[in-house]
Amino acid sequence: MTNAVSMSGVRKTFGRKVAVEGIDLTIPEGSMYGFIGPNGAGKTTTIRMIMSILFPDCGELSVLGKKSAVESKDQIGYLPEERGIYKKMKVGSFLKHMGRLKGLDSRGLDNRVKEWLDRVDLNEVYKKKCEELSKGMQQKVQFIASVLHDPDLIILDEPFSGLDPVNMRLLRTLIDEQHTQGKTVIFSTHVMFQAEKICDHIIMIHEGKKVLDDTLDDIRTRFDPRAIHIDPIGGEIAANIISQLPCVSHLHPVESAIEVILNEGFDTQDAMSAILQAQPLNRIEIKKPTLEDVFIEIVTGGEKSEDAQELRATLLAGTKNEEEASS
Repeated sequence: MTNAVSMSGVRKTFGRKVAVEGIDLTIPEGSMYGFIGPNGAGKTTTIRMIMSILFPDCGELSVLGKKSAVESKDQIGYLPEERGIYKKMKVGSFLKHMGRLKGLDSRGLDNRVKEWLDRVDLNEVYKKKCEELSKGMQQKVQFIASVLHDPDLIILDEPFSGLDPVNMRLLRTLIDEQHTQGKTVIFSTHVMFQAEKICDHIIMIHEGKKVLDDTLDDIRTRFDPRAIHIDPIGGEIAANIISQLPCVSHLHPVESAIEVILNEGFDTQDAMSAILQAQPLNRIEIKKPTLEDVFIEIVTGGEKSEDAQELRATLLAGTKNEEEASS
């Protein structure tokens, strides 16, 4: 299988700061890859090197079989983290301009632009200036600009940032469509649940280093669930009884349940049996590990320390901020 992107030993520094250290990865053509990690992890720097916006200090990199994305620019669609449109241009004119920059013939381009605007529910903005649009509308226009020329490789940096839930769902559908058509899709996000909803394969980056590179299914298989959700009969008293069991490390409330974190070395099924014997429950179920859980386990080595709690709080804050921006 041909690789859309290959990187070997890639390193990038800014002065004394090491932004990316020794990244090795291969992204096959036709795949859907997610770059995940907290803000500042090195995701955007990695993408910018793939796009030849930045150049590595050392290492080897190829894009669509060429040494540089510049050589394959008309086959690549890119939505950068820092959004940028020509605010004074009308939407239709802006998109046609972007299409011509990517090598599209002017014949039929107007209809192509209008069809895409209709697909994202923006058919009425064709003659409006870009600056008249809301932030979410501008983002959808920029997404169109990144795929209008039917690229083979689509790279999206934080594509869902600032979108409301309805438009997040629409954008996910459009990305899925591109992937179904055989396009290679790479997108980066610091909100990990988004990657779980859309990706086949995950690249997890922390402090400039790749800490995980695997399919979503294999990740879930490799990282055993260490948490159980329960709804005990008896409330706080019942929770105190369960917290004293040898298999239980600690527990804390989550939404309409209590999350029980197990000690290392205890089988999940055995722990569930012990909990049921100790206290009657309305509900008990295994919590599947999320990418957030996996990331924290990798970074902290599975230790339940203050550092792990702080890291979880940081990731949750990013998720909460994203949800608030979308509301």
